Amino acid sequence: MENQRDLQDKPGTGSWMRLLLVVSLAANLAVVGVVAGWALRHGGHHGHHPSRLDMAGGPLTRALSDEDRREIGQRMRQVWRETRSDQADIGTSFDALVSDLRAVPFDPARVTRRMQQHREGFAARFAMGQEVLLDHLAAMSDADRAAYADRLEKRIREYRERRDRHRKE
Repeated sequence: MENQRDLQDKPGTGSWMRLLLVVSLAANLAVVGVVAGWALRHGGHHGHHPSRLDMAGGPLTRALSDEDRREIGQRMRQVWRETRSDQADIGTSFDALVSDLRAVPFDPARVTRRMQQHREGFAARFAMGQEVLLDHLAAMSDADRAAYADRLEKRIREYRERRDRHRKE
């Protein structure tokens, strides 16, 4: 036990790795904060609060009619309820991450695993959302799908114009 303590007290024995992991975690959280802040500020939601569906799908979902967006959102919730039986609750998972971040001693590997689980969960929900959207688009009439494409094209053009103005500032 004393040998283990002596190794922990020696400078450079794993401490640089721990520092690197903590700095990496902080950088990742900072990037997430910046991206979320930018999306909330510059998301192009004129006069209304963006829904989670809007935030996740960007112009693909914002180009949908309100009715289509509601229908897709309901379908996504239904699919999520049907398929999430073996998946941990998101709130519980984030609570566990907060506990892991406060743990002494800090276990970077444990936080890394927790964050990997979050990434996998987000990726699964994103893929499910794309499948629901594709099913919805396939069920549209040719005229409705063409009108959607027109709205999407407009959203993309507006985004590029805002981006170009922002770059010039």
